[in-house]
Amino acid sequence: MDKMKMHTPDLADENYQKLAALFPDAVTETKDEDGNVVRAIDKDVLMQEINTTVVDGPQERYQFTWPDKKKSVVLANAPIAKTLRLEREKSVNHNGTLGGDIDSKNVYIEGDNLDALKLLQETYLGKVKMIYIDPPYNTGNDFVYNDSFKQDVNEYTDNSGQTDEEGNQMVQNTESNGRFHTDWLNMLYPRLRIVKDLLSDDGVIFISIDDNEVENLKSICNEIFGKENFIANFSIVSNSAKNNSKFVSVTHEYLLCYAKNIEFTMTEWSVPKTNYTEYKKIADKLLENGLNNDQIESELRALTRYPKYYEFDHYIHIDNRGLFRASDLTAPGSKNKYDILHPITHKPCKTGIRGWAYSEQEMKQLLTNEDVLFGRDESVMPQLKNYLFKNQYSLPKSVLFFDSQSSTKWMKQQKFSFEFPKSVDYLKYIISMYPQKQFIILDFFSGSATTAHAVMRLNAEDGGQRKFIMVQLPEKTDEKSEAYKTGFKTICDIGEERIRRAGKKIKEETGADIDYGFRCFYVDSSNMEDVYYKPADYKQQEMVDLFADNIKVDRTPEDLLFQVMLDLGILLSSPIEEMTIAGKKVFSVSDGYLIACFDKDVTDETVTEIAKSKPFYAVFRDSSMDNDSVMTNFDQIFDTYSPNTKRKVL
Repeated sequence: MDKMKMHTPDLADENYQKLAALFPDAVTETKDEDGNVVRAIDKDVLMQEINTTVVDGPQERYQFTWPDKKKSVVLANAPIAKTLRLEREKSVNHNGTLGGDIDSKNVYIEGDNLDALKLLQETYLGKVKMIYIDPPYNTGNDFVYNDSFKQDVNEYTDNSGQTDEEGNQMVQNTESNGRFHTDWLNMLYPRLRIVKDLLSDDGVIFISIDDNEVENLKSICNEIFGKENFIANFSIVSNSAKNNSKFVSVTHEYLLCYAKNIEFTMTEWSVPKTNYTEYKKIADKLLENGLNNDQIESELRALTRYPKYYEFDHYIHIDNRGLFRASDLTAPGSKNKYDILHPITHKPCKTGIRGWAYSEQEMKQLLTNEDVLFGRDESVMPQLKNYLFKNQYSLPKSVLFFDSQSSTKWMKQQKFSFEFPKSVDYLKYIISMYPQKQFIILDFFSGSATTAHAVMRLNAEDGGQRKFIMVQLPEKTDEKSEAYKTGFKTICDIGEERIRRAGKKIKEETGADIDYGFRCFYVDSSNMEDVYYKPADYKQQEMVDLFADNIKVDRTPEDLLFQVMLDLGILLSSPIEEMTIAGKKVFSVSDGYLIACFDKDVTDETVTEIAKSKPFYAVFRDSSMDNDSVMTNFDQIFDTYSPNTKRKVL
């Protein structure tokens, strides 16, 4: 049986191992400042191996840097010993009901997003298709994560760089701060380094930003994702001005987009045409109310601006297939001379001196498809129906226009009083750029959870099965705000309740059978006692006896299960079945892929039944098998019934 590590990976060590595997002759040993012998890489040997110039010391080179950048890289790579604990009472089932057996595939995480991303980095490695974030813009009034670079990164049980014990502190980054840009870069850089690995090879990341940091953001994205993977810098035009300049009224911000690997990203994106949603709403009204509604016709004219055609009453028409405009069926100089009979008078329709623009065979197909519009009689030249919905998709434009007030109004109606929430239509548009309808989207600055709202709305509209992972620090709301007075003490309270209410509303309006729920987790310290990570520090036997179980007394079997899932790279959204075998509680994850039992005094019978299920992983507490006979028989039982099962202990 192997002992589980129960902490996030040490990425610096992994990078060393990769380098050592590529260039084993460059691996050597040296002494550190304290005189201890440590591993090292011989730079001269490495230079010979890669046969290129190595920039060293103060030698001039092109680079983008700032104070503490090196420590920011170390922080991104440093492991942590933390875990995610399920909050069942906050979680929502697939159908939108609270509590019970949580079966939703969506995930909401409360906590420092650096911790959360590190906890997700093995489980969701290469599994996220799209990332969207709306980080602090560094306007001088924003709060940024107060990451500290003072702790020893080799201490697994230390926090991940936060200044308070729980990692929940953010500080206001004012323009008078001498580290104004430095603190913002140090906050964002390690998080972007980690999420790059979460993206699939064909994945993309979108980042909202304004003029304050757009140049710096593009520079760090060029470094992390590669300049060659830059897709676009969208300009997002809002219908409301920000009074933040005495010279101009600023009505735009930016949306940076990068690919993980542009060679694997789809060659062409497509999104609904700008007016498609408006056309469809009007079409529904016309179908319901007929063509005599002057107000609706006025809306149509404003949207289409098509000229009036011939003797038809309306230049925009509607039938049971939707809205269409009429266009000429003839062509000058055409030799296609044949009769088309009017469906009512059964007389040949007139064409004048022109011939038909289509061959007789093509025309027969148009008539069969009912793509020809006839007039009141044969004296009116027939027209071709060009349905407005036929080509409803186009390449996304680099300049986008969105109503920034709709979400604000909705949030106020819900008494959330959240400042500057992104538009749901805006997020839907971004998500719809990706042609697939079944993938994971991550937002680790989720705020009021607009991204989750947009995912559910889009799934309901197009039948998609997109899943979201939201991460948000539980920042306290202003005690004077309406949100606080209504009972929303943190931004997480707002985000979680918004998902619940939005899901309920979407279900009522559409009746769509989609996932309206989420599994709610929060970042906490590891389930394991310190002795689990540093047994050498506990020399005296009586001290070791105090921690014989290695597990904190306030942790439940379910807590242990989710930390094991994170350690083994099993999705947090995986189906979990709880059962009893020989009087012991047993968890089966992903139809028996993992079977875990954390009860004490496990018997041969329990072990045998688990082995007979042939799981890929079988996990037990080390203290579960205090009985010597069970420990002795353990491997023999698995060798008999399931020799390929990977056996782990805590």
